[in-house]
Amino acid sequence: MAKRALAQIKQLDKGLTRQSKGGKLPRCGLCGGTTNLTKTECCDNWICDDEDQYVMFSFAHNSCYRNHRRYTLCGGHYVEDHLGSWKDCEACKELFETEMYVYYGTNEYNFEKLKNPPKYDPTRCETCNRIIRLGYDAYSYGSEGYTCDRCSKQKFGDAF
Repeated sequence: MAKRALAQIKQLDKGLTRQSKGGKLPRCGLCGGTTNLTKTECCDNWICDDEDQYVMFSFAHNSCYRNHRRYTLCGGHYVEDHLGSWKDCEACKELFETEMYVYYGTNEYNFEKLKNPPKYDPTRCETCNRIIRLGYDAYSYGSEGYTCDRCSKQKFGDAF
Protein backbone atom coordinates (compact mmCIF):
# COMPACT_ATOMS: atom_id res chain seq x y z
CA MET A 1 0.00 0.00 0.00
CA ALA A 2 2.73 2.49 0.96
CA LYS A 3 4.77 1.55 -2.12
CA ARG A 4 1.75 2.16 -4.33
CA ALA A 5 1.04 5.53 -2.73
CA LEU A 6 4.68 6.58 -3.11
CA ALA A 7 4.65 5.56 -6.77
CA GLN A 8 1.47 7.58 -7.34
CA ILE A 9 3.03 10.63 -5.66
CA LYS A 10 6.14 10.31 -7.84
CA GLN A 11 3.94 10.20 -10.94
CA LEU A 12 2.00 13.23 -9.77
CA ASP A 13 5.30 15.05 -9.22
CA LYS A 14 6.16 14.32 -12.85
CA GLY A 15 2.74 15.55 -14.00
CA LEU A 16 1.77 12.10 -15.28
CA THR A 17 -0.63 9.35 -14.30
CA ARG A 18 -1.12 5.82 -15.57
CA GLN A 19 -3.50 5.44 -18.43
CA SER A 20 -4.42 2.10 -19.93
CA LYS A 21 -1.52 -0.29 -20.49
CA GLY A 22 1.66 1.65 -21.17
CA GLY A 23 0.24 5.09 -22.03
CA LYS A 24 0.70 8.18 -19.88
CA LEU A 25 -2.02 10.73 -19.32
CA PRO A 26 -0.99 14.29 -18.40
CA ARG A 27 -1.97 15.61 -14.96
CA CYS A 28 -2.09 19.09 -13.49
CA GLY A 29 1.12 19.45 -11.51
CA LEU A 30 -0.72 21.46 -8.84
CA CYS A 31 -4.03 19.68 -8.16
CA GLY A 32 -3.61 16.39 -10.03
CA GLY A 33 -6.58 16.99 -12.35
CA THR A 34 -6.61 15.20 -15.72
CA THR A 35 -9.23 17.11 -17.73
CA ASN A 36 -9.10 20.44 -19.55
CA LEU A 37 -5.31 20.80 -19.26
CA THR A 38 -2.88 23.12 -20.97
CA LYS A 39 0.82 23.85 -20.65
CA THR A 40 2.01 26.93 -18.78
CA GLU A 41 3.63 29.57 -20.96
CA CYS A 42 6.30 30.26 -18.34
CA CYS A 43 7.63 26.78 -17.52
CA ASP A 44 5.86 24.36 -19.88
CA ASN A 45 4.20 22.32 -17.11
CA TRP A 46 0.77 20.70 -17.35
CA ILE A 47 -1.88 22.72 -15.51
CA CYS A 48 -5.68 23.04 -15.40
CA ASP A 49 -6.93 25.44 -18.07
CA ASP A 50 -9.39 26.98 -15.61
CA GLU A 51 -8.72 30.69 -15.45
CA ASP A 52 -12.19 31.30 -16.90
CA GLN A 53 -13.65 29.96 -13.61
CA TYR A 54 -12.24 32.91 -11.63
CA VAL A 55 -14.82 35.54 -10.64
CA MET A 56 -13.37 39.03 -10.90
CA PHE A 57 -12.67 40.74 -7.54
CA SER A 58 -13.58 37.58 -5.60
CA PHE A 59 -9.93 37.10 -4.57
CA ALA A 60 -10.63 33.35 -4.76
CA HIS A 61 -7.75 30.96 -5.26
CA ASN A 62 -9.75 28.38 -7.20
CA SER A 63 -7.86 28.50 -10.51
CA CYS A 64 -4.62 26.52 -10.87
CA TYR A 65 -3.63 28.50 -13.96
CA ARG A 66 -4.32 31.92 -12.42
CA ASN A 67 -2.69 30.99 -9.11
CA HIS A 68 0.53 29.94 -10.84
CA ARG A 69 0.58 33.01 -13.11
CA ARG A 70 -0.27 35.56 -10.38
CA TYR A 71 1.21 34.13 -7.18
CA THR A 72 4.57 32.63 -8.16
CA LEU A 73 7.97 34.01 -9.11
CA CYS A 74 7.90 31.74 -12.16
CA GLY A 75 4.65 33.25 -13.44
CA GLY A 76 5.61 36.82 -12.51
CA HIS A 77 9.04 36.46 -14.10
CA TYR A 78 7.38 35.43 -17.37
CA VAL A 79 4.67 38.11 -17.28
CA GLU A 80 7.25 40.83 -16.52
CA ASP A 81 9.37 39.54 -19.43
CA HIS A 82 12.53 39.15 -17.32
CA LEU A 83 15.56 37.42 -18.79
CA GLY A 84 17.06 34.13 -17.58
CA SER A 85 15.66 31.93 -14.84
CA TRP A 86 13.28 33.13 -12.13
CA LYS A 87 15.36 31.21 -9.57
CA ASP A 88 18.23 33.71 -9.65
CA CYS A 89 16.62 36.80 -11.20
CA GLU A 90 17.77 40.03 -9.54
CA ALA A 91 14.90 41.97 -11.16
CA CYS A 92 12.39 39.65 -9.44
CA LYS A 93 14.14 40.15 -6.08
CA GLU A 94 13.88 43.93 -6.48
CA LEU A 95 10.26 43.79 -7.64
CA PHE A 96 8.91 42.50 -4.30
CA GLU A 97 9.48 43.00 -0.60
CA THR A 98 11.55 40.08 0.70
CA GLU A 99 8.59 38.50 2.50
CA MET A 100 6.51 38.46 -0.68
CA TYR A 101 9.48 37.28 -2.74
CA VAL A 102 9.77 34.29 -0.39
CA TYR A 103 6.00 33.68 -0.49
CA TYR A 104 5.89 33.78 -4.30
CA GLY A 105 8.86 31.41 -4.48
CA THR A 106 7.71 28.84 -1.92
CA ASN A 107 3.90 28.67 -1.89
CA GLU A 108 1.72 25.76 -3.04
CA TYR A 109 1.19 27.26 -6.52
CA ASN A 110 4.77 26.49 -7.57
CA PHE A 111 5.85 23.45 -9.56
CA GLU A 112 9.35 23.98 -8.20
CA LYS A 113 10.03 25.86 -4.98
CA LEU A 114 12.77 28.43 -4.44
CA LYS A 115 15.77 26.78 -2.82
CA ASN A 116 17.34 28.63 0.13
CA PRO A 117 14.90 31.56 0.32
CA PRO A 118 16.31 34.63 2.05
CA LYS A 119 15.52 35.32 5.71
CA TYR A 120 13.38 38.34 6.58
CA ASP A 121 11.92 40.07 9.61
CA PRO A 122 8.16 39.55 9.90
CA THR A 123 5.87 42.38 8.89
CA ARG A 124 4.06 43.91 11.87
CA CYS A 125 0.91 45.99 12.26
CA GLU A 126 1.79 49.65 12.80
CA THR A 127 -1.04 49.94 15.35
CA CYS A 128 -0.88 46.81 17.53
CA ASN A 129 2.45 45.21 16.50
CA ARG A 130 0.74 41.91 15.57
CA ILE A 131 2.58 39.87 12.91
CA ILE A 132 0.98 40.07 9.46
CA ARG A 133 1.74 37.25 7.03
CA LEU A 134 1.59 39.24 3.79
CA GLY A 135 0.93 36.24 1.56
CA TYR A 136 -1.93 34.92 3.68
CA ASP A 137 -3.49 37.52 5.99
CA ALA A 138 -5.85 40.41 5.30
CA TYR A 139 -4.34 43.86 5.89
CA SER A 140 -4.33 47.42 4.63
CA TYR A 141 -1.34 49.45 3.57
CA GLY A 142 -1.00 53.21 3.75
CA SER A 143 1.47 56.01 4.37
CA GLU A 144 2.02 54.78 7.93
CA GLY A 145 2.73 51.20 6.84
CA TYR A 146 0.83 47.95 7.27
CA THR A 147 -2.29 47.62 9.43
CA CYS A 148 -3.70 44.20 10.37
CA ASP A 149 -7.27 43.19 9.56
CA ARG A 150 -8.53 43.76 13.11
CA CYS A 151 -7.04 47.28 13.42
CA SER A 152 -8.18 48.15 9.88
CA LYS A 153 -11.75 47.20 10.78
CA GLN A 154 -11.57 49.31 13.95
CA LYS A 155 -10.23 52.26 11.96
CA PHE A 156 -12.40 52.00 8.83
CA GLY A 157 -15.43 50.02 10.03
CA ASP A 158 -17.44 48.04 7.50
CA ALA A 159 -15.74 49.82 4.60
CA PHE A 160 -12.83 47.40 5.02
